Amino acid sequence: ALKDYADSLAGHGGAALGDWVRRIARVRELARQLIHAPTADDVYFLPNTTHGIGVVAEGFPWQAGDNVVLPADEYPANQYPWLNLASRGVEARRVPTRAGRVLVDDLRAAMDARTRVLAVSMVQFASGFRADLDALGELCRGRGVFFFVDAIQGLGVFPLDVQRTPIDALAADGHKWLLGPEGAGIGYVRREWVERLHPIGVGAFSVARPLEFSTIDFTLKPHAGRWEGGALNVPGITALGASIELLLDAGIPAVERRVLELTDHLCDRATAAGWDVYSSRAAGEASGIVSVTIPGADPDAVKRACRAAGVIVNARGGRVRVSPHAYNTVEELDRFVSTVSGGSRA
Repeated sequence: ALKDYADSLAGHGGAALGDWVRRIARVRELARQLIHAPTADDVYFLPNTTHGIGVVAEGFPWQAGDNVVLPADEYPANQYPWLNLASRGVEARRVPTRAGRVLVDDLRAAMDARTRVLAVSMVQFASGFRADLDALGELCRGRGVFFFVDAIQGLGVFPLDVQRTPIDALAADGHKWLLGPEGAGIGYVRREWVERLHPIGVGAFSVARPLEFSTIDFTLKPHAGRWEGGALNVPGITALGASIELLLDAGIPAVERRVLELTDHLCDRATAAGWDVYSSRAAGEASGIVSVTIPGADPDAVKRACRAAGVIVNARGGRVRVSPHAYNTVEELDRFVSTVSGGSRA
């Protein structure tokens, strides 16, 4: 997909713009299918997850004394935008996790009459804990709280239906489980909130008549497209669309089954090797991220040794993080265990 775009740009320049406008529309529809949004207009493209978090954090109609609730172990991108609201009198309530698990009851206990937003990752980046989005969504609905989901570590592996699960907004860059390039992701805002969030990043393409450049009519688009203020990352979105299409063709439920099969196998091998599996493997809580502690081993040293052997893992939260996707194999996971254990690296 990227090569097609590059060839078009090199051969035709801006003359092929119409082709890529149609391609963007196609990718928007694919993204709609991925999250089951009501319409393609409910999806907007963003450069990174942080941007989508800022749409809510900076645009929400806060009043001094309000608060936002979030797990304390969230990735920094889902913490700093909320902490940045302190100057506006908004408190960020960071709720401790329990062995990496985010408990609904703990989040509920942190809420009060001034709680306006709950911000939670679909899957925690370090522990791999997968949140019960349905339960959290119902909690927010019952209390009139805006529900924001950072979906980057789960979207593409686990089914997500924003019409069934009462999510008010989400954001996910495409370079994780969506298998796309960095700098191209998707955001969603529930239509009833579009007029209630103050728009940020407004530009020429935020308005209802974006191509009438000589007419200034500040009527914003009545949907999520108002957050696409300027030129889009066309090559990145083009490639992201190819990846989403691949995943949809495979079937997200099938991807989920395969990823959980692989991580179950990895956990069995890790336990047999005497390692501690930190990630929850309970039904509904397991994900594609497995965090392990290897007795006597420094996680950063393990990462370096594995990468030198051609095995790509990471170190997060003082543990080794392993994240196989559906295209990985049991043999590759066995190779990882053997590499760490000092066995064969072939």
